[in-house]
Amino acid sequence: MKLNISTDIIPIGQFKSQMTKWLNTAKNTGHPLIITQNGKPAAVVLSPEEFDNLKYTTRFINSVNQGLSDINSGDFFDSEKVKSELKKLRSARKQV
Repeated sequence: MKLNISTDIIPIGQFKSQMTKWLNTAKNTGHPLIITQNGKPAAVVLSPEEFDNLKYTTRFINSVNQGLSDINSGDFFDSEKVKSELKKLRSARKQV
């Protein structure tokens, strides 16, 4: 998703006067809209799909970073440990 400076950055007054148009543009193009106030960025408008993608990507990256951190700290199970733990769980279930 590339930002198009000529179409994706708009002043708040223009956004307010044509809100429906700009919301449809964000939805249809998938591009974020940068809303400016007094010439400075004040807000970003995203389509619902782009927002969901952003949230998913953030969760995924956080999960990967947590996994890498766990590996670096030695807090993980190797395949033999996983098999051993599963065997214990299955055995405990059979006894119930």
